Amino acid sequence: MKFTESGLEGVKAELSRLDDLMESKGLVRAGQWDYERVTYDKKFSMIEGTFYLRIQGYAVEGDVGRGQAVIELMTPLLGKHYYPHGVEYGDAEEFPIQVVSKSKSLIQEISDTLKTVQL
Repeated sequence: MKFTESGLEGVKAELSRLDDLMESKGLVRAGQWDYERVTYDKKFSMIEGTFYLRIQGYAVEGDVGRGQAVIELMTPLLGKHYYPHGVEYGDAEEFPIQVVSKSKSLIQEISDTLKTVQL
């Protein structure tokens, strides 16, 4: 599921500020990066399955590996994990309403915070 018109698409932020903000909202980057891209994930485990809110971005300036980069964010995604194959983000997937609501709320909070942060 794509969260189009989330307010995050195209937003640019400094990597360390973005890391702090995402961590404060429960999204982790951990090993999900290379020198040009980052991925932040929030895991939702429930009876219906395991779901991930994923916010990705890519470096428009600097180098992620050095910890000094400006990241441009992409459209947030919600996916369902299928063992052992991985996470599916397709339009045919069904998601619990509470996961969708919580994801929308987190995206809005992140978007609102980023609007007040200058590069």
